[in-house]
Amino acid sequence: MQRSAAYVIAFSLAVSVVCAVVVSGAAVALKDAQEANLNAYRQRNVLIAAGLLQPGESIDAAEQQRRFEQIHPVVIDLATGEEAPEIDAAGFDQRKASTDPSTSRPAPPNRAQVRRLPKHALVYEVRDEQGRLKMVILPIEGKGLWSTLYGFLALDADVRTIRGITFYEHRETPGLGGEVDNPRWKALWPGRKAFDEQGRPAIAVIKGQAGPPAEDPYHVDGLSGATMTSRGVTNLVQFWLGEEGFGPYLERLRKEAS
Repeated sequence: MQRSAAYVIAFSLAVSVVCAVVVSGAAVALKDAQEANLNAYRQRNVLIAAGLLQPGESIDAAEQQRRFEQIHPVVIDLATGEEAPEIDAAGFDQRKASTDPSTSRPAPPNRAQVRRLPKHALVYEVRDEQGRLKMVILPIEGKGLWSTLYGFLALDADVRTIRGITFYEHRETPGLGGEVDNPRWKALWPGRKAFDEQGRPAIAVIKGQAGPPAEDPYHVDGLSGATMTSRGVTNLVQFWLGEEGFGPYLERLRKEAS
């Protein structure tokens, strides 16, 4: 039976509207679950950077939450390093804040190619029962070869020795720059020094092989065949450890410990 052009168009529009309604409804219905999954994924990567969860280790949601209870999320003023208690850490989205002109500012030219800096940042502290710092985990980001890499860097109580690093989102080439995900490469970071004796960011991913942390504390093995990604990791880590990043906050932690 031949249908008129008007019928075909009307039927197509009706199907499109129904599909749009179904997709929109599903997106709204699943929003809370998606946010919960994203939060759980972020928590998992914080735990990995802190060394409280091993890469590939499988734990249930209850155990993950139990381990994460050791970690205290804190929102800070990025420029001063002071805590911002008026901002709820549980509801704070740093990536969203960095794209909103009212909650961010243009970043100065930098090798990490960070375009905007949020006025506030979310960090994670681990403290003992007396409130003394045991570890701090910092969010880091910056350009690799093909994409922006997002991850976490953990520092020990001396705010100088690296406890761990992880990257949880990027689009680098699998088998090359994508090796930032490789547990063997990430295992090379603990024990290295983030800062030199003058307090300047010094950790760098070099071309070739670095020595052990005790002999070569400021260098990490380069990623084979991924010079640009290796350089990007160096740039982004040094940027966030510097004055435009978490420098003021880390200086406050050093004074607190002295």
